[in-house]
Amino acid sequence: MKKSILLAAASVIAMNASGALADTELNALFMSQAAYSEQNIKDMTAEFEAANPGVTVNMEFVPYEALHDKIVASVGAGDNGYDVVLFDVIWPAEFAVRGFLSDLSARIPSELDDQIFDGAWTTVEYKGAKFGMPWILDTKYMFYNTEILEKAGIEKPPATWDELLVQAQIIKDKGLVEYPLVWSWSQSEAMICDYTTILSAFGGKFFNDNDPKSPAFNSGGSLRAVEYMAGSLKDGLTNPASTEYFEEDVRRVFSNGDAAFALNWTYMNSLVNDPNESSVAGKVGVVPGLGVEGVSTASAVNGSMGLGIPVNSPHSNEAWSYIAHLTNMSVQEKYASLSLPVWKASYTESAVVDGQEDLVAAATDAIAVMYPRPLVKSYTEISGILQSQIHGALLGQTDAKVAMDEAAARVKAVR
Repeated sequence: MKKSILLAAASVIAMNASGALADTELNALFMSQAAYSEQNIKDMTAEFEAANPGVTVNMEFVPYEALHDKIVASVGAGDNGYDVVLFDVIWPAEFAVRGFLSDLSARIPSELDDQIFDGAWTTVEYKGAKFGMPWILDTKYMFYNTEILEKAGIEKPPATWDELLVQAQIIKDKGLVEYPLVWSWSQSEAMICDYTTILSAFGGKFFNDNDPKSPAFNSGGSLRAVEYMAGSLKDGLTNPASTEYFEEDVRRVFSNGDAAFALNWTYMNSLVNDPNESSVAGKVGVVPGLGVEGVSTASAVNGSMGLGIPVNSPHSNEAWSYIAHLTNMSVQEKYASLSLPVWKASYTESAVVDGQEDLVAAATDAIAVMYPRPLVKSYTEISGILQSQIHGALLGQTDAKVAMDEAAARVKAVR
């Protein structure tokens, strides 16, 4: 009965488009990495087109790193821009202030507020308005090679970030793998997501509570996170190539059995357990991001994403119906192997849980502590500064404290 009520409420979304859908071509922009695969999205879209014979969707897939600028450029393209775009949790403030996305608040039934996770809503909200529908509820998890841990005599995975280093040293000393840890620490947003995860565990903040324009990442848990990252490289526990890696590089190294631990998004769970994709299939465990004794029990970054309609789309009703289909609870449950649903009720459904019980259990803890990157209109500039300064510290080009003091000074100028 509860599931039926939730599905009925969700179906209201699809009914909000006014009238029958006209013959229309929609242009939709997605990313080509992490979360749903391109094939997943093509299959979802084929189902939508079959149910709406008058609508054709042209899909474009770009790397995450190109997504932001593609959206910005498309707004100036008039009717030739996109009708539906995938956007990151860190962009709504900028996009709302600059008038890039349509306010969809009136299209979204209020009864859905309690049925979707708060962290997912954060993805699309700015100053009380909703500029899209949550679609990807994601955070990074700690994956570990159960066979390597067993050979090392380690009975259970680490619960804290300090325990991770201890276990990594044991594995390295036993010669089981040269570099037990692998991360996506290229000078990119991927590195900032790892940094945010660790920062949250150490009780760090991006800005001071008493002065939201005063940077806090050059002290306390925020600085400790950079020192932790740099220390793992200096001690030879982290693969030095991590400073050039993105998420897919991390997955490949772990899948080859060349790392004992890896921090990565939800999608990795399915692929590292696929014998066609991974040599460690069936030898993988997963837990939430780790904690810090006396400070936290788990850690997570909010890596969620939403679907929105650019203000210049001439097909807003058809675009909304397409978004309604992609974000529908039953659709999300059908494709839950690479991206878990945004709907709370889905986490007891066999379509979501069966075969990935450990992941869903880890998600239950992680979703509750997802930490946001700064939700400010100048985030792109702030992230660029942090990327440069943190990466310099990881490469040993500068001391962590010096690097983060410089970052704080430069961010003050931006804010």
